[in-house]
Amino acid sequence: MHELEFLLAILVATLRAATPLMLSGFGELITERSGVLNLGVEGMMLVGAVFGFIGAVSTGSLLAGFILAMLAGAALALVFGVLTLSLMANQVATGLALTIFGTGFSALVGVSWVGTPIAGLATAIWPHLSSAPPVLQQLMLLDPVVWVAVLVPFAAHRFIYRSRAGLVLRAVGESHDVAHALGYSVLRIRYLAVMFGGAMSGLAGAYLSLCYTPTWTENMVAGRGWIALALVVFATWKPAWLALGALLFGFVTIAQFQAEGLGIDISPNLLAMLPYLATVVVLVLISRDATRLKLNAPAALGRPFHATA
Repeated sequence: MHELEFLLAILVATLRAATPLMLSGFGELITERSGVLNLGVEGMMLVGAVFGFIGAVSTGSLLAGFILAMLAGAALALVFGVLTLSLMANQVATGLALTIFGTGFSALVGVSWVGTPIAGLATAIWPHLSSAPPVLQQLMLLDPVVWVAVLVPFAAHRFIYRSRAGLVLRAVGESHDVAHALGYSVLRIRYLAVMFGGAMSGLAGAYLSLCYTPTWTENMVAGRGWIALALVVFATWKPAWLALGALLFGFVTIAQFQAEGLGIDISPNLLAMLPYLATVVVLVLISRDATRLKLNAPAALGRPFHATA
């Protein structure tokens, strides 16, 4: 029974740790599939985290917090879209600026909310969570946002490969000139994709502040946005590989806590850096196969679209 509880605890912890990576990663996947490279995932997650927390505390509704977080993420992504799609600013530079802005803006907005107590989503749904049996308690920790993250890979795969809208999205990402010639509004499609990515990043940030560690602290995303970006490349823009990568990094993230619980004598600082070290190692390995990356990357990724009459 204890082994079952231990394995279940690892599974639940992995799913919860992978959830923000899954949500933000698939948002960025859809964005990049449209031919737009947005490196501002970290900033959008932080803005979503702080506005989701403020919204939940101010209204007393966690649902309102999640909605506000998605709107905040989409709004920040819209700013990115205006700068890069309409004003033709460099996408890489603008994405980096977006992350810097999101980091500073979230710290400024959330300065008076640091340390404010709040009940997490699982506790709100199950008020007697702490008194439940251990196995049931673990299952209760799988809140609705985790289940949304579990379903996202299947929905994304169906959308990209089994729907007309997904076909149009891929066409715009592969050759925006051809898509435009066929009568599709390239800018409208890319704006929608960018805003969807922002909304998903905002939701991922809100999950951190309202579920995973129900509190607000400055820079609490702690690099997860960059890991999500790396996962998209690691997956070579394929939903199944992205889901697998998110679960892998989720497991690596919780490894430090499991190692401490098992009494393994390893420096906690070394364990804390494992997810980021794994990101670097994976990127080095996949970058060696440049041909594979070129074959799978959207051909128009990062290229500005100049509309013609």
